[in-house]
Amino acid sequence: MKITAITAQQKDKNRVNIMVDGHYRFSLDIYQYADLGIRIGKEYTDEELTELETESQFGKMYARALEYCLMRPHSAREMRDYLYRKTREQKVRNRKTGDIITKPGVSTSITERVFVRLVDKGYIDDEKFAHYWVENRNMTKGSSARKLQSELQSKGVERSIIERLLDASSRTDSSELQKIITKKQARYPDKQKFMQYLARQGFGYDDIKSALDDDAGSMQS
Repeated sequence: MKITAITAQQKDKNRVNIMVDGHYRFSLDIYQYADLGIRIGKEYTDEELTELETESQFGKMYARALEYCLMRPHSAREMRDYLYRKTREQKVRNRKTGDIITKPGVSTSITERVFVRLVDKGYIDDEKFAHYWVENRNMTKGSSARKLQSELQSKGVERSIIERLLDASSRTDSSELQKIITKKQARYPDKQKFMQYLARQGFGYDDIKSALDDDAGSMQS
């Protein structure tokens, strides 16, 4: 079987369509196309074409996973969960007929290759992710150390990484607590309900009471 044409995709200029014996067979991203040495007139066995189709699926899956990474940093567990979902069958609508069809998932061998590549390229790194998570919480809203630890653990980050990062952080629970009080107190005219809200954010009762008393004292003065 022979490669008879190679054309750029209209919807994605970073991918090319590969035609075999006059018919579309698969697509590749331009980097794969260059690395694999495909050219018009080159002949392949059916087994070799099947291997190239696997590379096509890998390229597509890697591009999607990379887009997911670039939305915001993700933990290794989050990425593994994302890739696992891609291995499951999906119900999709056929664009031509409108019928609902079952689309097979990506093979686990491909998703594992994608994960390894992302790690090798530095896109998946729990240390970097945890640092981003803590800094982002500091900028957007106050968070107690207890709540940050809970959030990061739920995303699969090792306890040793979390503790090391929080120890090195300049944040303190007192400053984070004051940040929330400044932002949220007006929404809670009932002091007890406000204290309950702050407790749910992971702050201790004594710290909450002391911060609210200090805040009330500064307002009176």
